[in-house]
Amino acid sequence: MHLGEELIVLGILLLLAYVLGRAGKLIGLPSIPVYMLVGLLASTNTGWFPLSFETDSIELIAIFGLILLLFNLGLEFDQDEFFSNAGRLIVSGGSYIAVNMGVGLVFGFMLGWGTREALIIAGMTATSSSAIVTKLLIELNRLANRETPMILGVTVVEDIFIAIYLAVVSVVLSGETDPVPVILKLLVAFAFLVIMFSIARWGGKVVSRLMRTKDDELFTVLFFGLAVLFGGLGEVLGVTDAIGAFLIGLIAGATRYRNRIEQFALPMRDVFGAFFFLNFGLGLNPALFPTVLGPVAIAIGITVGLNIIAGQFVAWLNKLGPQAGINTAAILQNRGEFALILATLSMGAGLDERLQPFAGLYVLVMAVIGPLLASNSERIGGVLLRSRRRAEREAAERRRREKEARGSEEIALMEAALADRDGGDPIDGSDDEPRRGPATAAPVAASLDAVRTTAEADDDDLDDLDELDAAEAAIWADQAGQQSDQRATRQRDPEY
Repeated sequence: MHLGEELIVLGILLLLAYVLGRAGKLIGLPSIPVYMLVGLLASTNTGWFPLSFETDSIELIAIFGLILLLFNLGLEFDQDEFFSNAGRLIVSGGSYIAVNMGVGLVFGFMLGWGTREALIIAGMTATSSSAIVTKLLIELNRLANRETPMILGVTVVEDIFIAIYLAVVSVVLSGETDPVPVILKLLVAFAFLVIMFSIARWGGKVVSRLMRTKDDELFTVLFFGLAVLFGGLGEVLGVTDAIGAFLIGLIAGATRYRNRIEQFALPMRDVFGAFFFLNFGLGLNPALFPTVLGPVAIAIGITVGLNIIAGQFVAWLNKLGPQAGINTAAILQNRGEFALILATLSMGAGLDERLQPFAGLYVLVMAVIGPLLASNSERIGGVLLRSRRRAEREAAERRRREKEARGSEEIALMEAALADRDGGDPIDGSDDEPRRGPATAAPVAASLDAVRTTAEADDDDLDDLDELDAAEAAIWADQAGQQSDQRATRQRDPEY
């Protein structure tokens, strides 16, 4: 077997991916769209690259990449974080997934590509890319932000959803129409999920004893062999190789060797994962892109719009401010490996051929838009919230000037009332006190009515209510003081 030419082409492609990846890092792009673009350049469907490459040459390596992507996803699953805040996380992540999944399903049916195709499209639009989200949080130095635990919680719920969703999709894509085999496959899939989740939750100590070895080489072979074994077992049981790898990763993450496994598994994931995304790009046919431009544009608009709403809603649920909602919406925009996994499954099941270019173009665009929005979300929030605060300040200043004007009118009204009263007091040496009741009470009552009318117009503003109390107290205090002063003055007047 002579593979010299294939190895040379593959080496050139990987070096090209490195160069483009370095360039992409300068503007904050993740590596996923770069690998896909390199694969697209070398695809036999394009002819853009002087050296073409067949997907069959790296198909098995790409499968290893898929298995390690899901294995690491399970490995990074934080069980303690999930079970300690299960209620809030399920509500936050569940509402996010439900909104995106529901609208995505409706959109899939509107395209008219088929029922199974609609289910695949809904899955593509429902969840974000955990890998891209985690990398962005680290690269943007946002691990200490208040919204970061909430974002990671949403991705944790998404991981659980992916496990259940893939189990259902694998049965749907099997093509079974008889309800009995479908029910049996669903039961087997869910039994597998329950058993593996149970082992991960309560069997960590037992599994740790089985994985005990000091030799790094043997340890690496052990966990990689487990990932491949359970990937194949998941495929045989009808829950896909991806979910089998995810579940064994979940169990490995529950052992005391989690950090040690991550030390070796993450570099392997990055290398083999590059082959998976490269292989997907090799399979894309740009000639089919024009047929999906409209659906992809609509899907992107739906995703961006729904994430803005869902981000603010999830932030509100967790009692966080608007800026946290903007950061959440921006970073959860990213779509990546899960959409491509679904597209790969759909190709194997013989579904509509437009799903592959749809997923490829959708992920390419969203994997570019997402990081750009995430890296600029605080700046965007600053502009939007500054405009909002400026409008609030202007409204408050306008209300303050109106209140000052009303206060001046009330003072003038009170002075006029007191002047009328003083002018009507008889000075004739009689012992009768001047009649102050009607002359004083009417203007004061009018002033109080004016204050009350003003306050009722702004009854939603607590500050206005406080000013109502202050105005009433000032009017009565002023009236009592003036009457007391006048009484004291009359007692000292020799005419009396």
